[in-house]
Amino acid sequence: MSETTVVFGLHSVRALLQRSPERASLLTLLKGREDARSAELQRIAQAAGVRIEWCDAQELDRLAGNENHQGACLQIRALGPLGEGALDELLDKATAPPLLLVLDGVQDPHNLGACLRTADAAGASAVIVPRDRAAGLTPTVRKVASGAAETLPLIQVVNLARTLRWLKEREIWVVGADDQAPKSVFETKLTGPLALVLGAEGAGLRRLTRENCDLLVGIPMAGTVESLNVSVAAGVLLFEAARQRRT
Repeated sequence: MSETTVVFGLHSVRALLQRSPERASLLTLLKGREDARSAELQRIAQAAGVRIEWCDAQELDRLAGNENHQGACLQIRALGPLGEGALDELLDKATAPPLLLVLDGVQDPHNLGACLRTADAAGASAVIVPRDRAAGLTPTVRKVASGAAETLPLIQVVNLARTLRWLKEREIWVVGADDQAPKSVFETKLTGPLALVLGAEGAGLRRLTRENCDLLVGIPMAGTVESLNVSVAAGVLLFEAARQRRT
């Protein structure tokens, strides 16, 4: 039997119903709520043949683990991590310059979940992680990701350095984050096909990972702390890339 999980929040639920209705099995809405967004979810679910139930706020709180569900929870077939072949297919189908987030050995599931959430919000195409010695799609990751683990591909690769070399062969610019880099991310062009690479908690980029980057950039620090949490640093880089792409 396939693993199931619950996605909650109006935006996440609507996105899942629109993108992957075949994965949805049950939409649970807040009893008595009658507004345009709730009605829209009902219409989409009914058109896709997804069962709908109504319940009180206490039951929705339970389904969402007491997170902010906004009156909507959706039970879906969980999306597992993908292999390297999926990355090739994703790039072949891309209609815009891809934006990839590469995490070099992030082991804290809370950090991985936060990175997935941030990458999804910034419009990233996928998150790439090593298969070994790194966090995978655990229940904690799914919860922290707040639905992003069900919409954004997480691709596990056997050899990260080899994958970076392959990305460069696909004409994707590989930019690594390093707090000792002489060039600031805000001085770097991030508008084309791009892979942003961040290192593990504390250790940063491994030597082979660093050597396979086209460029290293840093985030200017004005205070007394020397570095940022990996998920915060990912947010800075991803949204700088998103800003440049919008302009």
